[in-house]
Amino acid sequence: MPALEVTCSLIGWFCLYLVFRCTFTERGPEWNCRLVTLSHGVLIVLLTAYVVFIDGPWPLTHAGTENTELQIFALATCLGYFFFDIGWCVCHRTEGPVMLAHHAASILGILLALLLGESGCETCAVIFGSEITNPLLQARWFLRQLDLYDSLLGDAVDLLFILLFATVRVGVGTVMFYCELTSPRTSLIMKVGGVVMYGLAWVFMVDIARFGYKKSTAKYKRWLENHKLKEINLKKLEGH
Repeated sequence: MPALEVTCSLIGWFCLYLVFRCTFTERGPEWNCRLVTLSHGVLIVLLTAYVVFIDGPWPLTHAGTENTELQIFALATCLGYFFFDIGWCVCHRTEGPVMLAHHAASILGILLALLLGESGCETCAVIFGSEITNPLLQARWFLRQLDLYDSLLGDAVDLLFILLFATVRVGVGTVMFYCELTSPRTSLIMKVGGVVMYGLAWVFMVDIARFGYKKSTAKYKRWLENHKLKEINLKKLEGH
């Protein structure tokens, strides 16, 4: 049954990509693929949020428990997307080794949870924490394509992305990682997968911190230059 759900999910995401290609004929393949990614991000965040916070069980206390039907459905939906996305990335060669490693680790982690029939609750929690920043990442790319990135909206998207990544993916993710490692029910192979995903999260966090530092420094220098220019113009007006 999970294999059928994964296959249907893969076909569904590919069909959605074809729909976007037929709709936005003037745009390139990456535009349409990122629309699929945005659609998946919104859907899977809502679905895993319901699984984690409403349907249960709570991943911080029930790590390693048997998968529920809704957890299996959420994992299969996400796995089908990752199969589609990694195939697209390999064909078009748009991503580097770190992102491909993240995709591969995500696929292996979800596959293990489905094959073992356990650890679905913490896997859904990890997916929720990983994908909650995805819509913002796609919004940033679309703003660049529409020449709207260098604006207050672009700054707001970047700031919210950094805050969410640091608090949810790294902050809450650290707590989740500790609970998984200390859980007597979680299998060793799932704990090893957790180590890999947690390590990749810190790799991304370092890159994001560097990006935030460079952008804030550049904006501060630009502000200083504009401030000095205003002072010079004001002095010229006073001289006249």
